[in-house]
Amino acid sequence: MSSVKSKARLRLGLLAVAVVALVAVGLSVASFSNSDGRQIEVIRVGSTAPGHLVFTVSKHLHAWDREFAPDGIRIEYLPFTGGGSEAATALSSGNLEFMFTASNPALRAAASGADVKMVAVSSFARRGASSIIVRADSPIRSVADLKGKKVAYLAGTVRHASLVRVLQSVDLTIKDIQSLQLDAMASAPALLRGDIDALVEGEGTVWKLMQQKAVRVLVDGRNHPEWATPSVITVNGDFARRHPDLVRRFLAVDLQCAEWADAHPEETIRVLSKLNGQPVEYLRTYHPDGRFFAQPAITSEALQSLRDEEEFMRSTALLKGSIDHGTWVDRSYIDAVYAASGKGNASETVRVVSDQKAQASQ
Repeated sequence: MSSVKSKARLRLGLLAVAVVALVAVGLSVASFSNSDGRQIEVIRVGSTAPGHLVFTVSKHLHAWDREFAPDGIRIEYLPFTGGGSEAATALSSGNLEFMFTASNPALRAAASGADVKMVAVSSFARRGASSIIVRADSPIRSVADLKGKKVAYLAGTVRHASLVRVLQSVDLTIKDIQSLQLDAMASAPALLRGDIDALVEGEGTVWKLMQQKAVRVLVDGRNHPEWATPSVITVNGDFARRHPDLVRRFLAVDLQCAEWADAHPEETIRVLSKLNGQPVEYLRTYHPDGRFFAQPAITSEALQSLRDEEEFMRSTALLKGSIDHGTWVDRSYIDAVYAASGKGNASETVRVVSDQKAQASQ
């Protein structure tokens, strides 16, 4: 019953925010067409698998679906199991309208000169999310022992950058190991079989393997908050220029879903577990005190973190090209959403909410 009531409250909230946003920017429900005059029938939303928080919550609540149904526009939710680079390519080539990824794939897409815009933050938890694990009986005891060993990770991801940082700390580089490009579906079984020596993965995969007591953590990403960078929401540039109203409405729903998650932590955890296949026990550990860090505001802290990550990636040959952040980042959409919702300055709102939650958890 509580779940039904929560969904009903969200639907009413989404409707109210949508109406306020439309009035604030002078829009009305209308027909939306592509450059060739064809009616827009679908908005394709991509996310690195298993799915970013708001991507998953909206999928469960049909939040974006309900927002755009009156316009005859349906939503396609597209999880990418091949990593953020795969999703970034889809966005750059016009096969997605919106993309949820970690920082590294988004930065690479921007540096490549692709016509994409960062329009919001997907999440920003201030802790490293990648760890290095080995088999429990492995003779590897230190990072230096990885030299010459078979290490699996996905190139172009935050995990890739974390591995480079770790190797750099002992004067090693990627060239000093045997790199294997495997996703979690293939790499975890390979590690347990002994086909590879080490695996760089996110907390969810690491947690599951630790429960089997068959692996050991060599480097725990949770102990490295300096590795943390914001995950971001980017949009195809041509779509944003032609349909800024749709971008604002999309982000207004994103904000509502983020707030709904914070207001309903236990239900959110159940949703993430059901749709993403993540154990409830792990999710409660990963989201202590019901904090999901999914506010979409583009804060100064987030921007500086992205600039720092870009500099690191370039210094370690993980990034080619340069990024004009003034062109790539467009805060106008999400700032308009916060203003229309009556929350004022987006950055200040996020800071106050974060401070309040921190005090409540003490």
